[in-house]
Amino acid sequence: MDQTHKKSSTGMLALAALGVVYGDIGTSPLYAFKEAFAHGMTPTEPNVLAALSALFWAMTLIISIKYVWVVLKFDNEGEGGVLALAALANRSTRGTAHRTLLIATGGIFAAALFYGDALITPAISVLSAVEGLSIATPAFEKFIIPITVGVIAGLFMIQRRGTGSVGKLFGPVTLLWFAALAVLGALSIAQTPTVLQAMNPMYAINFAIEHPSAMFLLLSAVFLALTGGEALYADMGHFGAKPVRLAWYGLVCPALLLNYFGQGALVLRSADAIQNPFYLLAPDWFTLPLVALATAATVIASQATISGAYSMTLQAMRMGYLPRLYILNTSDSQRGQIYIPSVNWAMLTGVIILVFQFGSSSALAAAYGIAVSGTMIITTLLTIFVTLMLPGRTRIFLLLALATFGLLELLFFSSNLTKVASGGWMPLALGLILFVMLSTWKRGSVLIAEQRRKIDIPMSAFISGAMPEVPRVPGTAVYLTADPSMVPSALFHNLKHFKVLHERTLFLHVVTADVPYIPQEQRLEVKQLAPGMIDVAVHFGFRQETDIPAALQGLAAHGLELEPMTTTFFIARSNVVDGPGGMAAWRCALFSWMTRQSEGAASFFNLPANQVVELGTKVML
Repeated sequence: MDQTHKKSSTGMLALAALGVVYGDIGTSPLYAFKEAFAHGMTPTEPNVLAALSALFWAMTLIISIKYVWVVLKFDNEGEGGVLALAALANRSTRGTAHRTLLIATGGIFAAALFYGDALITPAISVLSAVEGLSIATPAFEKFIIPITVGVIAGLFMIQRRGTGSVGKLFGPVTLLWFAALAVLGALSIAQTPTVLQAMNPMYAINFAIEHPSAMFLLLSAVFLALTGGEALYADMGHFGAKPVRLAWYGLVCPALLLNYFGQGALVLRSADAIQNPFYLLAPDWFTLPLVALATAATVIASQATISGAYSMTLQAMRMGYLPRLYILNTSDSQRGQIYIPSVNWAMLTGVIILVFQFGSSSALAAAYGIAVSGTMIITTLLTIFVTLMLPGRTRIFLLLALATFGLLELLFFSSNLTKVASGGWMPLALGLILFVMLSTWKRGSVLIAEQRRKIDIPMSAFISGAMPEVPRVPGTAVYLTADPSMVPSALFHNLKHFKVLHERTLFLHVVTADVPYIPQEQRLEVKQLAPGMIDVAVHFGFRQETDIPAALQGLAAHGLELEPMTTTFFIARSNVVDGPGGMAAWRCALFSWMTRQSEGAASFFNLPANQVVELGTKVML
């Protein structure tokens, strides 16, 4: 009975994973195959078979083997994604500061590139779906952009309500989508079964030998079929590796390949079909229903990307690469369902600009691929770092496989670089801007901590010397501090102005671990420093909500109870100004601007507003 229930649970998780994990790669048939012939390559039989052969083997090697079979093994306590992998690599290597910096830089840059992908995915996916209207009737041509913008705007506007109820439809709708892909492709293949010859890798190899420059350009189009592969790893924490693998091997991969080969078979029968082989696969009566289904599938794919951007932002905040931003939890029961208004509206603005700027899925395809291929290379390099630390001889085979994947991805990345002038500059520029912002915040935070160490009083000196001379007042004071070895600046200013201490003083600091979740029983670490002086470390994983009041309820197990009416939380807010510090003036100005956008510690840590006292401090960088 237990085994049956376990299988049923895995099956349900695999169904749920269809929309969230495979939404992006599942909508690639809308535009990937036709882009292979969009830049001058004629749709002759040898060229069609060569393109399909390259696509088939790229998907097999990069997605089916690298991501689904190999990379999913490298989880960080069940969580995936490039930042989680960077944390795992850093923990695994235990190397020098230089190696740690290298790993962190790679993780930050890959995260920055991810946001470029997160902007392009909704734009290209929804556009390519709505473009099917022009196949149904040319009269709809002028409505493609307005309908696309309307769909995208509606999607972003409902984010605040949460995706829990809508998410229940994701799996069944995506299941219907993949079934339609498979049936349409299989019917076309049945009419022209010779297209299956493309599974022979020699078609791609011979084409590369005879036309090396054409193959180099073809790779950038082939790569469009792999976009979304990174989501397999990034979203594994929601479902686990087994359901993700089951969904891929059992449905997604066969359906995608059937559809791609079906499109190839159609073009072999009629070269003119290359203008939009996906929609021309369908009979006339099914075109409009297919447009509706495709639009629903692309909305789901976009939703997965938006949710991924929220999760990536949350992880970046927890790991110290972004300032605190306002986060709204949209579910009372499910962990991880969050809404970040600033990210949501910035993404909506960016996506709409892209739709108007490029105007078609073919034009957007030029901007797509660079960000994803760059992220894939960094994922491979970080996986190599982790693999080097593994015991036994099996790591040699893994390293050889990863090196092969890395070389292929370098080829894809190089091919995508040919699209820089026609739009590929956009995700690179965005990635560079975000990399500068993420690294500036990290660097500025480190410098602030160093500045405070120079001017703050060591906790040991305070406990042994100054504390006994200060009179006590009733109540409990909780001082939030980033460095438990130093006296919090808020306490320093409190003593300077009021010259009193509370009866019971807690020095509270939040520790964000390199793992996604910390069990409740390991949440608090309490240490008595002196009578009435207590050090409290609150441990959270990088995927957890830092709810301080909820965490402090666990103090009862340590013999401490906080009475709300007599407890006050003291926090310091830094005012950053340019000075003779370690950052250039422009980076100092950027850091200062990011500080002003930061969510206050009181609301970020869910502190009760009527129990908070905030003291400002000036820091020179």
